[in-house]
Amino acid sequence: MNAHHSVSRRALLTGGLATGFLLAFHLPLRAAVNEPVQPKDVTDGKFAPNAFIRIDETGRTVLMMPQVEMGQGVYTSISMIIAEELDADWAKVEVLHAPPDDKLYANPAFGLQATGGSTSIRAWWKPLRAAGATARAMLVQAAAARWGVDPASCTASKGEVIHAASGRKLGYGALALAAQGQTPPKDVPVKDPKDFVLIGQPLKRLDTPDKVNGKAVYGIDAILPGMKIAAIANCPVFGGKVGKVDDSAAVKIAGVRKVVVLDDAVAVIGDHMWAAKKGLEALKIEWNEGANAGISTRDIWQNLRDASAKDGVVAKSTGDIAKALASGDKFEAAYELPFLAHASMEPINATVRVTKDSCEIWTGTQIMTRVQSEAAKAAGVPLDKVIVNQHLLGGGFGRKLEPDMVVAAVKIARQVDYPVKVIWTREEDIQHDVYRPVYRDQIAASLVDGKVSGWKYKVAGSAVLARWLPPAFQKGIDIDAIDAAVDAPYDFANFHVEYVRAEPPAVPTGFWRGVGPNNNVFAVECAMDELARKAGKDPVEFRRSMLTKNPRALAVLDLVAEKSGWGQPLPPRVGRGVCVQPSFASFLATVVEAEIDELGEITLRRITSVVDTGIAVNPDTVKAQIEGGLIFGLTAALYGEITIEKGRVQQSNFHDYRMMRINETPKIEVIVVKSGEAPGGIGEAGVNAGPPALRNAILAATGVTLRRLPVDRKLLAVGKKA
Repeated sequence: MNAHHSVSRRALLTGGLATGFLLAFHLPLRAAVNEPVQPKDVTDGKFAPNAFIRIDETGRTVLMMPQVEMGQGVYTSISMIIAEELDADWAKVEVLHAPPDDKLYANPAFGLQATGGSTSIRAWWKPLRAAGATARAMLVQAAAARWGVDPASCTASKGEVIHAASGRKLGYGALALAAQGQTPPKDVPVKDPKDFVLIGQPLKRLDTPDKVNGKAVYGIDAILPGMKIAAIANCPVFGGKVGKVDDSAAVKIAGVRKVVVLDDAVAVIGDHMWAAKKGLEALKIEWNEGANAGISTRDIWQNLRDASAKDGVVAKSTGDIAKALASGDKFEAAYELPFLAHASMEPINATVRVTKDSCEIWTGTQIMTRVQSEAAKAAGVPLDKVIVNQHLLGGGFGRKLEPDMVVAAVKIARQVDYPVKVIWTREEDIQHDVYRPVYRDQIAASLVDGKVSGWKYKVAGSAVLARWLPPAFQKGIDIDAIDAAVDAPYDFANFHVEYVRAEPPAVPTGFWRGVGPNNNVFAVECAMDELARKAGKDPVEFRRSMLTKNPRALAVLDLVAEKSGWGQPLPPRVGRGVCVQPSFASFLATVVEAEIDELGEITLRRITSVVDTGIAVNPDTVKAQIEGGLIFGLTAALYGEITIEKGRVQQSNFHDYRMMRINETPKIEVIVVKSGEAPGGIGEAGVNAGPPALRNAILAATGVTLRRLPVDRKLLAVGKKA
């Protein structure tokens, strides 16, 4: 390190100095602080049977993490899966970020190295178990060969191979080199769940201690010798460019080093963030706002509503929908959801060092290989000359599935001969996001004998996959946009789902925590409550009558009704709302109990969720993710909306893009159903559960039928009409 140390925010909290960089995770989780580089995956002298396991002669067991840790507990859960089948000594396991490599670490759900869509456990469940089991078998073979016994007579436990008949044992370290020479056996059987030692246990998360004591290192914490800080101002209008820049006042500010002008942004590099920020404020920038300077929220909604009036591409159709809708008691409704920002607690950032023939990056990203390839293009260097150092993410929620922040940082760093950390202010972060799309979902249904006879559902909204992963966008269908619509849990004999691609003018859209089920679970479950009322039935009983072919969904509904006190008397203007959803291959039923006062203000009194996620690798993580997801989704339902005026985002910080606060958060009870099914996704399921359950609670408490979010409190005030 250089002689000059700058005090970090953590140092101010802990009374120390930030002097290092995240290299590895250990048990207990710890940030190594000696070298400002990502550790290389060194396999020489180690038992390295596959891309995920490294064991040296001391018995040190390193697990390479193909997915990134952004608060969801995935490092702990993935480690548990590998260590379970490896029969590793949990106390001796260490964890490292995998380097960018699609060939070795591509997410099986996407075909590239990416973390998102609640896929980490469900996509890697089989491959990681197989990797651990194969490695264990090779270690057993090595021990059996040394002892001259049948491998079938040997067992493994806690990092040792055991021959019970002779009482002999050998640690994995002693077997590492011999095991490396073994031929990997094919189709090694994995454990029967009844034999699990780690999986299913509520083990403490590996990252918690260092996040509490301040040792954990996020992308924004990266510090390099000679590093400078840059603040950035992007054109406030979508698609606009830089016109003229007067930097005469900025360059006079103490600590300002350089003003960098890009095509659509301007950055000021300073000795520290304060100098960079003050320098940026002193700039006089004339923007060429371009064709989008007149775009408003009003235009965007009109565009979407016009598009939704058109016929869509049929995604799924069973029975005779036209005949079904022509008979029975008819119902029609449209549900709308607004743009949302991600607002991760760690603002957008990237640290970059560019030389004439190399580029090195320090950041927290959900998509390492795409960051690597896009940085190579921006730096003008070969792909193999780009090093991506992965850090913990202070939240991702889909925002860090985009490489734009790294590309901008590379372009800035190219213009200087020292490392630059580029930090977006909260205002830049919120006003230049890649937003959750606006959606309009239309439902036409018919009731016969108190059940849904016909169900026609049309999704209109942006096709994020068409941009982000084009091979997944086929025949005009965005499979994410219709997720949880084509696989609604109910017994609808006549069922029809369409999709209309409707891109909003100018506004960039991307994945947001909960992805496609965000809009579809909301629309489906809100409509089910309205249909129950129309049929004169209790909402839970109405759903039960149409879940006879979906026992897992029915079971979580039955249990949540029991645990939430469904049907018990409530005071005036207090209601319970229910939501049932199969999303991310998990089944979740949620009841929200809410009170609405005469001014329309909402108090959340109680939330109960029952989840069947198959085998719960770590039940504590499942509960935590459901709790966090519920708060995240309810925040959006109560407050979340990004609006546009004159091509600009109007919200800028947490004063006008509000989060739910701790005093607004009620008691949340999460019950995890014991199941032998393969694990489902869990990181986003709770996000989708909260909004419809809250809306249905409001309907029960007030009789007001809300069909768009966020909640309009004026409609709930006494004396007002919906």
